[in-house]
Amino acid sequence: MEKKMIAIVNIRKAMERIRERVIRTPILACEDLESLGIGKIYFKPENFQRTGSFKVRGAMNKILSLTDEDRKKGVIAASSGNHGLGVAYAAKELGVAATIVMPLNAPRIKREKTEALGGKVILHGYTSVERYEKVYELIEKKGYTLIHSYDDEELMAGQGTLGLEIMENQRKVDRVIVPMGGGGLISGVASAVKGIDPSVEVIGVETEAVPRFTVSLSKGEPTIVPMGETFADGLRVVEPGRISYQVVSSIVDHVLTVNEREIREAVQLIYLKGKLVVEPSAAVGLAAVLQGKIKGKPTDHNVFVISGGNVDQKKILEIFS
Repeated sequence: MEKKMIAIVNIRKAMERIRERVIRTPILACEDLESLGIGKIYFKPENFQRTGSFKVRGAMNKILSLTDEDRKKGVIAASSGNHGLGVAYAAKELGVAATIVMPLNAPRIKREKTEALGGKVILHGYTSVERYEKVYELIEKKGYTLIHSYDDEELMAGQGTLGLEIMENQRKVDRVIVPMGGGGLISGVASAVKGIDPSVEVIGVETEAVPRFTVSLSKGEPTIVPMGETFADGLRVVEPGRISYQVVSSIVDHVLTVNEREIREAVQLIYLKGKLVVEPSAAVGLAAVLQGKIKGKPTDHNVFVISGGNVDQKKILEIFS
């Protein structure tokens, strides 16, 4: 099968488009975690990003790539939280009306932040499949332009700017570890990393409560999985995207699953050792280390993508109780 990836030239174009509109987040060394035995550990903290997650990168690039006519129609997105925030922020900055379909159990902090940014929030269903059914219904009725949360090449190119920054800012990179929901983030990041240095290992990590990529890769096609209970609300996607499945199956070196206990412990460790408050979805990479699923040499340089930090007080208390 021919390899599928987002062209590095398109990721560089995305960088030029969004450069003045997003934050170029730093890479932070965490020496206190080197005792885990996989080498040097660095965090790429997208919780420092505008709206508190990486999602604004892809949303901004996608909306900027639209025609004036499409922007005038208004945009719509399905989101468990962070993508909705990213779309609402980008739309506000660009003078575009935005509607966001969120699950009935969306974290309150994400819902309220989206509304504060001017996004019109509609609560519907619990799964990504249900959310997209509502989105397509509203597109049919209202003519909105879809900003897909993960399965769109312009969006992936925007997310890929994160990977471009890693490769430009970090002198040595042996391994990049990325949380996986629908696959848009890892598709962009892996394409940027492999487009610059194919020898760098890219590892995707998902919760075993919703193992959509693990199951899909074993079956050889995108597959819907049951929605399990998980702390990692940002990873509640039951099916990989068509494009993201092709990219992941082509260029991602390993896809791992982690359990809820290690996700909780990883959030605690990132706070205690890395001094960062992150949401559970952002901690799955470190959780894989805690489960012994990522191995490395003392000389290795490992960059963990910290995808976001939008976690409400109730969940923080639950994690640290």
